[in-house]
Amino acid sequence: MSFTTCLFVMIGGALGTLARYVIAVLALPISSQLPLGTIVINIVGSFVIGFFGTLTLAHGRYPAPENLRLFVMVGVCGGFTTFSSFSLQTLDLLRAGALGRALANVVLSVVLCVLAVSAGHLLAARLNGGEPAIAQIAIEEEA
Repeated sequence: MSFTTCLFVMIGGALGTLARYVIAVLALPISSQLPLGTIVINIVGSFVIGFFGTLTLAHGRYPAPENLRLFVMVGVCGGFTTFSSFSLQTLDLLRAGALGRALANVVLSVVLCVLAVSAGHLLAARLNGGEPAIAQIAIEEEA
């Protein structure tokens, strides 16, 4: 872990966090019953990490330097996706007695995010010549 790598991750995290904030604010008018902004953010982030992680493998067609992969996958995606927000919003729905909406939030978020990461992976694998792997270093598996 070098200072340069930490800088890449930090800048990516700041950009991801800013993007998350902007999208969440823009989604407020349609999020009165269900936190749709958070759901959309998590779906987009899941697609991006699946797509970019697969497309930029070192032995694929579009290899990217490790710092760029960490910038996007750990920094941007880590700052952008909002599992902690999702968890708090789900708890708030449960505490408000909105069991159905809480369940919808969990199902929509989990199912659509797994589908999005799969879609990103499959699209990038096709562009990458059929490469099945996503992560190439241990830290990326934790992103």
